[in-house]
Amino acid sequence: MSAPTVVVGMSGGVDSAVAALLLKRAGYRVIGLFMKNWEDDDDGEYCSTREDLVDAAAAADVVGVEFEAVNFAAEYKDRVFAEFLREYSAGRTPNPDVLCNAEIKFRAFLDHAVALGAERIATGHYAGVRERDGRYELLRGRDAAKDQSYFLHRLTQAQLSRVLFPLADLEKPQVRRIALEAGLGNHAKKDSTGICFIGERPFRAFLNRYLPRAPGPMLDESGRRIGEHIGLMYYTIGQRKGIGLGGRREDRGLPGGGAPWFVAAKDVASNSLTVVRGHDHPRLYADGLVARDASWVAGHPPPHGCAAGVKTRYRQADAPCRFESLPDGGFRLAFATPQWSVTPGQSAVLYDGEVCLGGGFIDTAQSAVRAA
Repeated sequence: MSAPTVVVGMSGGVDSAVAALLLKRAGYRVIGLFMKNWEDDDDGEYCSTREDLVDAAAAADVVGVEFEAVNFAAEYKDRVFAEFLREYSAGRTPNPDVLCNAEIKFRAFLDHAVALGAERIATGHYAGVRERDGRYELLRGRDAAKDQSYFLHRLTQAQLSRVLFPLADLEKPQVRRIALEAGLGNHAKKDSTGICFIGERPFRAFLNRYLPRAPGPMLDESGRRIGEHIGLMYYTIGQRKGIGLGGRREDRGLPGGGAPWFVAAKDVASNSLTVVRGHDHPRLYADGLVARDASWVAGHPPPHGCAAGVKTRYRQADAPCRFESLPDGGFRLAFATPQWSVTPGQSAVLYDGEVCLGGGFIDTAQSAVRAA
């Protein structure tokens, strides 16, 4: 009987290389697949696609597996980047990695793998999958510092039934040690950060190529105009750096007059940006949120009124909350304690212990009532 075939998404990094290595050692027939998802201005100055392709091919050679590259740039632009621009135009702050996983890495990639005759696909994500009573659960990775279940929360039962996560029970130092001992040249390669199609390029300059700049009034908490913003799309809730106010002479001697400014709200209708002074200003906290376009790993929402933990941004500790489903397919959360910088456009992801239940995109945050 021939060994089952698994196609591994190989990005050029150490995680996916070790994933391929572990599967090869486990007896699978492994095919490494490099996905090119971006072509615009891919000249090497900011994007590392060419270097990553070379690293992925070299890793596949060391592991001893078949390797090919596939271009998903058209699918990415249509399914991920177009939505990214729509969200910024609407004044929200999206996370394209969430849609990239759901639409490209576990949909277009999976379809391609099936066409190659594969039974399964695998990636180097720090997450786990478990079958229980014929249903599949998405689990946190053992390495709490690297857990990526937050970005995978929109995966479906059909997708999870075909996915392997070889790094589920490993921590990053173990992965690097395995790579070093196996002679993989990328064993010490720095982890990639940021949005894949932006790379290290200046974010504002990149956005300005695709969306028109629309300056408008910058207001303080009382509605007084204190400056001008350069365009709502360049700011996010809780942002401190790059606001452009600095110290204002007229604020000296006033309560909070020496504290830094933070972005507290964006109003698309009036094209206004509200800023407040101090990290702990009450306008920066929320008692709850409403999310839209929910996606549940089990195929249905958790019980109405149940208690859960939620992350409203990556690397955040779980915040206890109460869940309420809404008739439109969205949901409402009430936090046990007010949460800082709840940002429309980001994902609110629910957990029951180690199990990731799913989540949705934050539509509105409900302001907390706190003493100043």
